[in-house]
Amino acid sequence: MLFSLYKYLESVDFPGAGMFQYISFRSGMAVIFALLIGTIFGKLIIRKLQKQQIGEVVRDLGLEGQYQKKGTPTMGGLIIITSILIPVLLFGKLDNVYVLLMITTTIWLGIIGFLDDYIKVFKKNKEGLAGKFKVIGQVGLGLIVGLTLYFSDDVVVRTESPVNAETRQVTTEEIVDAPQTEYIKAPVTNVPFFKENRFNYESVLWFLGEKAPYWGWIIFVFAVIFITTAVSNGANITDGLDGLATGTSAIIGTTLGILAYVSSNTIYADYLNIMYVPHSEELVVFMSAFIGATVGFLWYNSFPAQVFMGDTGSLTIGGIIAVFAILIRMELLIPILCGIFLVENLSVMIQVSWFKYTRKRYGEGRRVFKMSPLHHHYQLKGYSESKIVTRFWIVGIILAVLTIVTLKIR
Repeated sequence: MLFSLYKYLESVDFPGAGMFQYISFRSGMAVIFALLIGTIFGKLIIRKLQKQQIGEVVRDLGLEGQYQKKGTPTMGGLIIITSILIPVLLFGKLDNVYVLLMITTTIWLGIIGFLDDYIKVFKKNKEGLAGKFKVIGQVGLGLIVGLTLYFSDDVVVRTESPVNAETRQVTTEEIVDAPQTEYIKAPVTNVPFFKENRFNYESVLWFLGEKAPYWGWIIFVFAVIFITTAVSNGANITDGLDGLATGTSAIIGTTLGILAYVSSNTIYADYLNIMYVPHSEELVVFMSAFIGATVGFLWYNSFPAQVFMGDTGSLTIGGIIAVFAILIRMELLIPILCGIFLVENLSVMIQVSWFKYTRKRYGEGRRVFKMSPLHHHYQLKGYSESKIVTRFWIVGIILAVLTIVTLKIR
């Protein structure tokens, strides 16, 4: 909104209006506004939740200090969503396809998470929204994002291909074999660790020959759906201790913001040998708001938490991370960057699978962990909640640094 106003103010030579053309200025303002909204207006939302008696429904898991959290306001994800959307609407370019997709992701998953929390709190149903409806919602979002990225004319990436002397006029000073920059529409992404670091989803259908491009969108959309669902659920599972999912997401968001910036800059993209994604610089503004929102929410969500984000927040931040990584063609780095989410997810899958297998084979179920997700395993081993969260944050920082380093490991 303010960016549109800036164009008018600049036309009338209004002092200082030119600052809005800089991504650094608008990103900085997005962080500040998100922090202010999260900390100042967040307190008002918490009081409103307390007044409405929207408290956490506690399950008996046998964990120390568990019942002390009973009645703590939940659905605090509304604070995160508000803190993201307002700065983005103020400082982002609202005609940018990437920004529109991120806004859609935030609202879409926010609604799904809100419905889940609403059923738990007001309908007194501890199971919340049925899992199949969550998955349907996540698949729906994946379809929107995947199809838009594949078919929209506004979504292109830059690549290099050899110059063909027969199709291009050259002078005697030009080298015929020099690379020519092209902007293409293709489901291509960056691959870490490899020198030839490009992967085209259409190549999965190599056996179709020339018909592969016509059906490649199916593979790409399926990948988008899988990644979005997996990361969204991973964040949801990780949200079990005060500040764990919030702090981890802030670390991941900071890393993605850096990756978005270098992907939107031709010089850095060339230097790091990654794809240049035109117009993706606006994603830096969005991620700045995301970072400010999560840090601002952490003000009240750190141990001992005054508010929980609920599924309203956890499903949303996980989906935001997944879709954002896909937009900047860095989704193959998610297993490293979102390693905390991945391990938490795997711990549940391993626990459930092994329990079912041993019950079928030996007549009684056996466990690999004392409890899953993994953070509860450490709780039962006697670690304090704050120590577990801090150590998970440290691991998250290590994974974030490793993710950045992969840009130069080829």
